[in-house]
Amino acid sequence: MEIKELIRSALAARKTAYAPYSQFLVGAALLCKDGTVYTGCNIENASYPAGNCAERTAIFKAVSEGKKDFSAICIAGGREGEVSEYCPPCGICRQVCAEFCDADTFQIILAKNETEYRIYTLGELLPLGFGAAQLKAENTK
Repeated sequence: MEIKELIRSALAARKTAYAPYSQFLVGAALLCKDGTVYTGCNIENASYPAGNCAERTAIFKAVSEGKKDFSAICIAGGREGEVSEYCPPCGICRQVCAEFCDADTFQIILAKNETEYRIYTLGELLPLGFGAAQLKAENTK
């Protein structure tokens, strides 16, 4: 799948966002290694911690369908329907990515539109990440 197609999917996913409190609409498109794409949007709640980010929505949808091998995610978001800045994933979303994705190869695409985007690896956005390897090392002491 081309980057532009993934960006279009993320931008389309924004249209289903439920953000009545912040008006900050976010869409994500997760590319599985087999070529399947799962989209997600942010879902707010009056009890703020009960909401969910677009990235985690996409990842949880994929995992609930049995997919756990991912190569990239595209994120697009902005206030009141405008995407004028890049929208990086929050810390919790970065940690969820770390559970399933290789820090050196998983790409995080931050997009304003089909021509303005930046690509980072998970390792660039989550240096010194904590994951299963640390838990295994702890268990062997």
